[in-house]
Amino acid sequence: MSSVVDRYPPFGLHVVAGSLELRGLTDELLLELCDLAERGIHAPDAMPFYFPWSTAPVGELGRNTAAYHWGKRSTFTPDDFCLDLAVLLDGEVIGCQGVAAKNFPVTRTGETGSWLGREFQGRGLGTAMRQVFCELLFDHLGFEEITSAAFLDNPASLGVSRKVGYQPTVVNRIKRQGALALNQGLALTPESLVRSDVPVEVTGAEAVRTFIGLG
Repeated sequence: MSSVVDRYPPFGLHVVAGSLELRGLTDELLLELCDLAERGIHAPDAMPFYFPWSTAPVGELGRNTAAYHWGKRSTFTPDDFCLDLAVLLDGEVIGCQGVAAKNFPVTRTGETGSWLGREFQGRGLGTAMRQVFCELLFDHLGFEEITSAAFLDNPASLGVSRKVGYQPTVVNRIKRQGALALNQGLALTPESLVRSDVPVEVTGAEAVRTFIGLG
């Protein structure tokens, strides 16, 4: 009989870098991620996201988070996918790190996005998990470029990108919650990536390569 990993290979993806882990977002880990989101991601007067999903009331926020990830699983194809992984520290879920890509077998590029539970911020974990994730994408999943973006009023995210090696591209003028916001584009190549000082071990990547169209 086939397993859930056979049906959805990202569930079997596992990345270890010291006490930090990135794991396929199974339903068990997704429940922990929903609880983490409801404990808070950012200050009430801040909005780091283009869509203000994190402002939903407790209860609704957890349901919305689960529904979002369930939906992305159901529509996953090589030409349009979001690969989201749970981030764990010493076995505890502390955030989510992902990449969204379109027409990946041709473009070999995708945009990273992440969030960290507020209680785990300010400890260098955002930088560490992004470094490890980018190593996974470049070294094991065939990416040739990685992009990202952050609002200019989100210096923490911009600082993480700078430490990992992303280079600024264009600043876009975006309507955010009814007002103008300036969004800094960023791009990363294998040559500019600042790699982790900790050895990175990856399992389950070959099946995911096939799943995203590399064969």
